[in-house]
Amino acid sequence: MNLIEVKDKSTEKAFIELPVRLYKNEKNWIRPLDKDIKAVFDRAKNKNYRNGEAIRWILEREGQVVGRIAAFYDKKTAAKNEQPTGGIGFFESIDDQEVANTLFDAGKHWLIEKGMEAMDGPINFGDRNSWWGLLVDGFHEPNYQMPYNFPYYQALFENYGWQLYFNQYTYQRPMGSEVGLTDRMKEKASLNIDNPEYEFRCITKKEYDKGPEYFRTVYNKAWAGHGGVKEMPLRQAQTIFKSMKPVADVRLIWFAFYKGEPVAFFISLPELNQIYKQLNGQWNLFTKLKFLYLLKTGAIKKALGIVFGVVPDHQRKGIEAALIVSYTKMAWQKGFQYNDLEMNWIGDFNPKMMRVVEQIGGEVFKTHITYRYLFDRTKEFKRAKKI
Repeated sequence: MNLIEVKDKSTEKAFIELPVRLYKNEKNWIRPLDKDIKAVFDRAKNKNYRNGEAIRWILEREGQVVGRIAAFYDKKTAAKNEQPTGGIGFFESIDDQEVANTLFDAGKHWLIEKGMEAMDGPINFGDRNSWWGLLVDGFHEPNYQMPYNFPYYQALFENYGWQLYFNQYTYQRPMGSEVGLTDRMKEKASLNIDNPEYEFRCITKKEYDKGPEYFRTVYNKAWAGHGGVKEMPLRQAQTIFKSMKPVADVRLIWFAFYKGEPVAFFISLPELNQIYKQLNGQWNLFTKLKFLYLLKTGAIKKALGIVFGVVPDHQRKGIEAALIVSYTKMAWQKGFQYNDLEMNWIGDFNPKMMRVVEQIGGEVFKTHITYRYLFDRTKEFKRAKKI
């Protein structure tokens, strides 16, 4: 077998196109946009290169590409672990343990050279909300920038010696339904909805520019100061809302206000893979026009919940249920296009958030695993700490 570093357009093309061949008969696989994969390994676009490095390989056998992998580390992230920890990701392989082991070994030896003592995988050289985890249950269509893989990948990882670091769950619930809500939760929701001091609603198009301030107000009260989380400046919140604006549907950006002040939010976006699956990974003038047409004509029937938060003073009062009940009532209105809601990426190290989502009727729909591999095989393995 021949391990080849990705260094030019030819090897990058082989890296990008291997999954196209592997998954050609897999009906639920959705080809990611080529530009999104390339951006991860573009120094000008990925801020993680400021404190880290990345490398990619393809693996050939008898002239055919049979696998690929990337390895990377970020010094700041690595230092937060008990042992310096890097990562591998974008793993693809035929069903062959020797091929998988060769790829894992390549990542391991490179990370050892860089001073790492462990590796996580399959993960992203960037934020957790993209390309993170190995799909092990719920082989449905993937959400935008979430991994999809063959079931046999789990054996390839575990036979090598990877150990479960944490599970991450994607929850689902019908959009326009109170299914899953207990009578007690409905009662608490109604008390809040009927309370004139509370207001539960989406923001309007004219109000969109105020969204960043609403968002950071709740975010800073809910998370800042916990586990080293810093306060979010207005500029960062504005950047987030600016990035969402081209695809945002304001009906999915939901806030709770108490005496006029924002105290909770539940923000969702149209699930873009419902359109991207028709673009075959391409992003050019034709596919951009096709994307805009399908977006404007209501082709997306699924919403993707991306963030949920309640300020501490209003927690455990049924605000979560009130948000969902008011949300579902909106979904019953004529012309509302979304049928299902998926809530992405909740780690089993966060049981509090899991309980909240289950209380509002969410059920586990997909399970991904983030594995960890300690280079010193005599060292005690520890799962991710619960928060």
